[in-house]
Amino acid sequence: MVMPGFSSIRLPIQIRLFIALAVTGALLVSLWDQIAPFADRRPGVLGPLIASELMIGGLIGLMTRFYILALQFMGSAIAMLIGYGGMNGPGIEDGEPESAIGALISFSALLLLFVFDFHHEIVRALVDSYEIVPVDIAFRPQAALVDLTDTLSESFFVMLRIGSPFVAYAILVNLTVGFVNKLTPQIPVYFISLPFVITGGLFILYFSIGTMLSLVADSFVPVTIGR
Repeated sequence: MVMPGFSSIRLPIQIRLFIALAVTGALLVSLWDQIAPFADRRPGVLGPLIASELMIGGLIGLMTRFYILALQFMGSAIAMLIGYGGMNGPGIEDGEPESAIGALISFSALLLLFVFDFHHEIVRALVDSYEIVPVDIAFRPQAALVDLTDTLSESFFVMLRIGSPFVAYAILVNLTVGFVNKLTPQIPVYFISLPFVITGGLFILYFSIGTMLSLVADSFVPVTIGR
């Protein structure tokens, strides 16, 4: 429901269900010794355990989801900073409208994460969660909120590093255009300068997108799972 890529509306619900059942069956084989002692058939005991495990799984998925949401936010911000965010199109992963630059960056990063098998790291985090939080220990909301807050903070810090060249570019360009507009108020400088602003931003994107995607991939595990 919340894992990046698999939670996309473009992925049929039947496929998501089959993936969940397949992963559950695969993990049950290796985790049976840790789960079997607590497999009490009484609803009063089994119900809270199931609810706790669902919330722990949702926490792991939300931490990775926050990272992708921060990337989508920065992609939209980059499009706005270089003047390319005037018209939004359909989003790649969800149904929300998204700028072309933002969709390109988020989809490229998501594809890169799957190419490097980072979705396996999420499954590994599910396995490790049974050692960090055994089945008999209930879900801890305070610790979960701390993890989510830290993930959100670190994710936006990484995305700010990614978007910093475009922030600096937007400040310099807008100051320059503003000064020129003051010198020649009778000419609509902003409309004339817009193609040059977009061209400069696209040049920066062309030379920096490799480094941007590399930073996204390198920071995924330490920010979302390495806690």
